[in-house]
Amino acid sequence: MPRMKRSGPMTQSDDAASGRLTALLEGAAGGRDGQAWSDLWTELYHNGSLDVSDPQVWRALTDMAEGVDADTASAALHLAGALLVQADRRHETRDLRDRHAPEVARLLAAAHRRRPATADRNDYCVLLETLVNLEGDVHWAEDLFWGIAGEEYELECPDPDCCAELWVVIGERASSGTSQDDVCSDDADTVPLQPAAPGALDGLGRRLYELALADGQEDVADALTHAFGAATCPECGGRVSVVAHLMARSG
Repeated sequence: MPRMKRSGPMTQSDDAASGRLTALLEGAAGGRDGQAWSDLWTELYHNGSLDVSDPQVWRALTDMAEGVDADTASAALHLAGALLVQADRRHETRDLRDRHAPEVARLLAAAHRRRPATADRNDYCVLLETLVNLEGDVHWAEDLFWGIAGEEYELECPDPDCCAELWVVIGERASSGTSQDDVCSDDADTVPLQPAAPGALDGLGRRLYELALADGQEDVADALTHAFGAATCPECGGRVSVVAHLMARSG
């Protein structure tokens, strides 16, 4: 039987998508086109209208991550990590990660090289999130570091008889309350958080804590002890593990 040929319109459509992807990657690599990064996130991550498995995506992101421009490198690393975790969760396999294992290894090495040079607290939180995403062992790094960067988490009491909404603030005001206004008010009726003792941390918590200390990010290290510690529900007095809540929420 003769092999079926792809139709002209489909080929043209594929060619157009490939050309647009190439143009966006080149624009992002040039460091002059912020819209290119926005469009890459939209079309690779949010809408999926461009092929995330295309080898040119991973070649380009890896080259950018290893480049000398810090902003471009950080942006490439962040997008690469997010794409990998999304693919892991969407397909429940590590196929994309395994297919591009050489690039992932280079990306991870580039991320570690950037650690000591990343002084800004929020940028450092994004970098740690990226490291965890590139490693691929957990799927809730974004929620973890969103809370550390913003110094608050919105949780729910796990007691089925309570289910109160909780606002947890970390940092100097480390406490929990039943509303954002409560925990931000100077005269709020809140309950102090109980951070994890650094020596009691293990696994991911201990490794992230030690990385932050090694990189001179003592504030982030302290915030991690609270994220891996426990809050108290002001309504029922029950204990709420921040990390356990994030894990459960991620499915």
